[in-house]
Amino acid sequence: MQKITPFLWFDNNAEEAIDFYKSIFKDSKVIQTSRFGEGGPGKDGKFMTGTIELLGQELMLLNAGPMFKFTEAISFFISVETQEEVDYYWDKLSAGGSTSQCGWLKDKFGLSWQVVPTILGKGMSSKDPVKAKKVVDAMMKMTKLDVEILRRAAE
Repeated sequence: MQKITPFLWFDNNAEEAIDFYKSIFKDSKVIQTSRFGEGGPGKDGKFMTGTIELLGQELMLLNAGPMFKFTEAISFFISVETQEEVDYYWDKLSAGGSTSQCGWLKDKFGLSWQVVPTILGKGMSSKDPVKAKKVVDAMMKMTKLDVEILRRAAE
């Protein structure tokens, strides 16, 4: 059992979010869902909560109203190896959302994600400070991260 599970507050579209994330992440699964019952705070039968697993990470989603919104203070970091993976997650997750600098994007629900090739972390942690700086400088010029440009900067 996972000890810490991110709990995501949605206005009224948590069930749509589950379907969206399931369509993107291979081998995802819905672990549990619940609906409001008669006399509950929501409309009888309306989706209330759901737990999903994406790439081994459990997330809980709640339909709870418009009081709180997602911010960039919390994001989900997807570690990938290839440009094909970067492109896949970037294109799928940003559809209907927005993109930002350094591999950050917001999906159509406003949730922030980072799609990051492992070469970035390796390059930034180089023992050679000149190489590490070149990698950081290359990243700062990018929106969607480019594996080949980062690899060349790390050399």
